[in-house]
Parts: sequence; C-alpha cells; structure tokens
Amino acid sequence: MRRDIALPGPPPAERHDWQTLRTLFPYLWQWRGRILLALACLIGAKLANVAVPLVFKDIIDGFAPAAGAPAALLVPLALIAAYGVLRFSVSLFTELRELIFTRVTQRAVRTISLQVFDHLHQLSLRFHLERQTGGLTRDIERGTRAIGSLISYTIYSILPTIVEVGLVLGILAARYEPSFALIASGTLVVYVAFTIVLSNWRVQIRREVNELDSAANTRAIDSLLNYETVKYFNNEDWEKRRYDQQLLKWEAAQIKSQVSLSWLNLGQAAIIAVGVTLMMWRAAVGVANGSMTVGDIVLVNAFLIQLYIPLNFLGVLYREIRQSLTDIERMFALLRENREIRDAADARTLEAGPCAVRFENVDFAYEPRRPILHAVSLDIPAGGTVAVVGHSGSGKSTLARLLFRFYDANAGTIRVNGHDIRQLSQASLRAAIGIVPQDTVLFNDTLAYNIQYGRPSATLDEVQEAARAAHLAEFIERLPDGYQTRVGERGLKLSGGEKQRVAIARALLKNPPILIFDEATSALDSKTEKAIQAELEQAAIGRTTLIIAHRLSTVMNADAILVLDGGRIVERGTHRALLERGGAYAQMWALQQQEDGTTMPEAV
Repeated sequence: MRRDIALPGPPPAERHDWQTLRTLFPYLWQWRGRILLALACLIGAKLANVAVPLVFKDIIDGFAPAAGAPAALLVPLALIAAYGVLRFSVSLFTELRELIFTRVTQRAVRTISLQVFDHLHQLSLRFHLERQTGGLTRDIERGTRAIGSLISYTIYSILPTIVEVGLVLGILAARYEPSFALIASGTLVVYVAFTIVLSNWRVQIRREVNELDSAANTRAIDSLLNYETVKYFNNEDWEKRRYDQQLLKWEAAQIKSQVSLSWLNLGQAAIIAVGVTLMMWRAAVGVANGSMTVGDIVLVNAFLIQLYIPLNFLGVLYREIRQSLTDIERMFALLRENREIRDAADARTLEAGPCAVRFENVDFAYEPRRPILHAVSLDIPAGGTVAVVGHSGSGKSTLARLLFRFYDANAGTIRVNGHDIRQLSQASLRAAIGIVPQDTVLFNDTLAYNIQYGRPSATLDEVQEAARAAHLAEFIERLPDGYQTRVGERGLKLSGGEKQRVAIARALLKNPPILIFDEATSALDSKTEKAIQAELEQAAIGRTTLIIAHRLSTVMNADAILVLDGGRIVERGTHRALLERGGAYAQMWALQQQEDGTTMPEAV
C-alpha cells in the first residue's frame, strides 16, 4: 500500500518550489561531471530496457511456422543471446548510474546539513529561547532526508520515466498506426492531470496530518526532557492524557488522509485499465486482420507493462516530490532566519592580554513592554573584581548575556579595552570570557569531555589539574570509570553541586582574561562553598572578574559592589562602605545573616 511521507508543519503560507530548487541547484551542479555521466548511464539503461521487448518480438516471430527450416533457428538463438545481454545491460547501467551519483547526493546532504547546523549556532539566544526543540529537530531531520529523496526521485525515477515514455511513444508511432500512440499518450495525459488535481486537493489534508505529527512530537519531547518534574508531581497519567489528545487528532487526520489516498489510487487504476484495454483491443484487431504478427501483440503488451509501471509510480512520485520540496523549503527557511547578532563588516579581533570592561548607560529589554536594564554604567579595570548583587529578576544575569553579546544593548555601549563590542568579532570576544553559569547544562558525554570543553585542545593532565582546582578530582577518582564516567542527558546523573564544579573546572581550563561567576557557588554546601570560594578568588587574581551573586558572603572582597534593583544601580561601593551607608545592601546583608542564624560580623 502506498503511503505519504509526513510534511513539516506549519507550512509556509505560499509555496516557493522553483525558489527551493534554485537554492538546491548549486549544491549539485558543483558535481556536474558526475551528473552528466550519470545521465549518460541513465539513457543507456533506458535504451537497453526499451530494446528488450523489440528483441523479444523478433524471437516470437522467429518461432512462427513461417520461419520454416531448422537453419532459421540460428536467428532466434542469436536474438536470445542479445536478449540476455540487453537484460544485463539494464542492470549494469542502472548500478553504474547509482554508483556515480551517490557521492553527489550524500555530499549535498552533508554540506547542507552542516550549513544549517552552523547557521543555527549563529542565531541569537532569543531565537533559541523561543524555539520548540522537538519541532526544530523534526524540520531538520525531514529536510535532510528530503534532499536525498528529491534527488533520488528526480534522477532515479522522473528522468528515467520521461526518457522511457518518450522512447515507447516514439516506437509505437513509428511502427504502428497512429491510434496506438494516441491511446498511450492520451492515457498518460489524463493520468497525470488526474493525479495532479487530486494530489493538490490532498495537500491541506497532509498538512494537517503533519502539523499534528509535529505537535505530538514536540509534546512528547518536552515531557521527556522534564522527566524529573513529571515524577516530582506524580503527573505521568496527566502527561499521557495530554500526549494522547494530540495522537487522537493525528489518528483522525491520518484516517482521512488514507481515505483520500485510496480514492486517488482507485482513479489512477481505472484510467490505466481503460488505456490498457483500448491498446490490447487495437492490437487484437491488428492480429486478426493480418496487419500485425503475434510478436507485435507481445511487443505492445510489453510496452504497456513498461508504461504502466512508471505511470503507477508517477502519482506517488509527484506526491513525494511535493512533500520533499516542502520539507526542504522548511529547512531552507531556517537558513533564512535572521541572524540578529552579526559581526560588523570591519570587525576587529580583540587583542590577547588583560581586558578592561566598561558599561556606559546601557538600556536593555528582551521585549519592548518589559525593560530589564536602565542606564547601567559600571567599570571593571583590567585585573579588577566587581560584584553585582540584587534580588532575583533585577537584571544581574542579563549583564553577562550582554557582555557575551548574546544580545545587543538597546541603548548605550559596552566596551572591552575601549572597543565597542559590536565592533569586535564575536569569536575573539567570547574567547576572552569564561563563565560559571548559575544553571549548568552538560553534554551527554564523559566528565573528561565536559571539562575539556572549556579548551578542547587541552591535555588530560590539564583537565585533571582543572578538576583539582575545582575540588572535583577526589569525587571523580572515587567513580568506577573515573574521568570516563558519562554524565547523562543534560548532566542529570550528577548533583547540582557536582555539575557546578564541572562548570568551574571548565572555566578554569579555558583560562580567559575575563571571568564571570554567575551564582557560581549557589548549588554548593557551605563547606564546599568556602573551599571553592578560595579557589575562585585565586583564579580571579590577574583577571578581570564580574561576580553576579545573591549570597553576599561571596562578594565581600570585591573591589567594588553594585546593588541592582529593578534594572537600576541604586548603590555602589566596597563592602565596608555599603554597610556603613545603611542602605539596600546593608539591609540585604542583615537579612541574610539572620537567615543563616549568625550575627553580623564587623565590616571588613
């Protein structure tokens, strides 16, 4: 039974098939030599295939009673040998075509997949925060698969079919009365028109199926990614019901699609049956009146079979090519996604060495109706340490994202060594910054890999040294597989503290001139926090350091402390000066000391 390939949803408002083909063409044409050689093999295979029925006709006629004497048997024997050679030639040319063209297909798929992958990494954080992982991965998967499918359908099916139909119609017109070619071509035209009309009618049905398929897939992935949350709230049945709601809609749409497909198949079969019947009737009349031989009716029947097979698949191919074009168009749409953050045309490379950081009246909002930062100004001299504290949601972590240039400020300027970061290459800017984020997400790989990710060229000894500096080595050495222990999806096999220590080791291994600690010890117990705090302070020596913290005990020794409230800097100064001022910082300090059950120590 013929089935449809799923389409990605939601589809574009209008189709751009020719634009999609023009986009795809350059990836193929760079292999023009192989393409032309493959086309030569294709034509050779079809010439041999069409010659088979002609030789078979002569074999049948050679055995007719009029052939007479035994010597005449030499002709059929020679034809039989030619018949076998032609049969083998069809397979030989077909396999040669596939061997020659397979590199074209696979290289095009590889090149485009790599380009999409790279482009997605170049898109802004805003795009990735708004995307749905399940739908995006499905679009990429379908798109890359569709490229191979489209090339296969075109080179291996459509072109051979066109060549074969042309040859058959030409032979029928040349050897027999015009009615044979007229019936064959008429059947072909009606079949193609019927297929196109009904396939276009079914487009909306298929789109609905694929929208529901993507929605169900997205829901399933979202639930599985949040496995622990589902378990915490005992909501397995709830998630199952939500998933089943999508599957029920998908099931109904699939049934509707199959019903419409069955009607299409029946119509195609009826058209072919009428065409075959008319052709055989004309051949039978020709044999009866002596204008055609028995070999001729065998030839016509063989040609009908050769026409029937590609016609039978033509409807499937048309539908699949349309679906492949839609899948590819969807993936190419990802390539057209605007890169919000781009290097300037004259972007310069940040020089190696100490770095000074300066925020000048920076305003920022993730969306216009929700401003985050208001006229924020701060200076971190080269080798200095500045801490930013404040309540959750005050905009502290946004400073790190802006410094990394995940977003551009709406107003104001951020400078590194006096250079506007918008005039620096993103690669050199980010190479100069190391971060220990508040929420550490690890790759589903080994501990060694995740630490080494800070500097992939690092040796194992350097990885181990970074782990020791992050107080992680003792834990790793107790594991049966040591540094080769796999951490699981998103690092779920590790505790929060263990993940954060991996992040610290990774940042230390990178050894950048600028360090950002974004709640770097928030997931650690008090004992480990004190030990690692000393290591962080040691790592910060000689580096420009931005500490983003909620726990004030971790920022006491900073050169300057900024208090952020509602996106505005409301206080700034040293730990001692801020306590003596008795403002927001002093209140936060007193509250945290009270929560810790200790008395506030003397200001240092």
